[in-house]
Amino acid sequence: MPLIPPIASLLFRHLFKGPYTMSGGPEPAPDGVAELAARVGEAARARLGRSLSIREVDAGSCNACELEIHAVNNPVYDLERFGIRFVASPRHADVLLVTGPVSLNMAEALKRTYDATPAPKWVVAMGDCARDGGCFAGSYAVLGGAHTVVPVDLHIPGCPPGPLALLAGLLALLDSVSAEQR
Repeated sequence: MPLIPPIASLLFRHLFKGPYTMSGGPEPAPDGVAELAARVGEAARARLGRSLSIREVDAGSCNACELEIHAVNNPVYDLERFGIRFVASPRHADVLLVTGPVSLNMAEALKRTYDATPAPKWVVAMGDCARDGGCFAGSYAVLGGAHTVVPVDLHIPGCPPGPLALLAGLLALLDSVSAEQR
């Protein structure tokens, strides 16, 4: 019986005090994240006439790049407000974002995903592993970078590349596509 009064007092104290949460959340990065993301969104609308849709394919990564993709979708960066969105189906995608080295088990799935993506389509290899196999290069289970299975339009270096590098890479991709059409 001696445990009930401390638990009850703890519950009542937190019931009236409220939860322990951060007030205000983290401050936005001062290095022009909003401007960069806005430029990517504007370039996508100018090039495609609509939002940019990205299908991410994990071809065998350690998930560090996926954590950065989640970071670019969190409330601090919030890509959705700039018209950039991740889609579940390659049939709705403009960009295939490949992370990790292409493992033997994922090579066919990556090729099928590429084939299912409608034209115009672009492939972005995110991270060192997607570029050339990274630290997994030479493994018996790894074919190499994404270029061994599908044509790659842009490489974003880093292990893993951060949200700003991802935004800058997407902007570079859209700028290069717009320049080729002129």
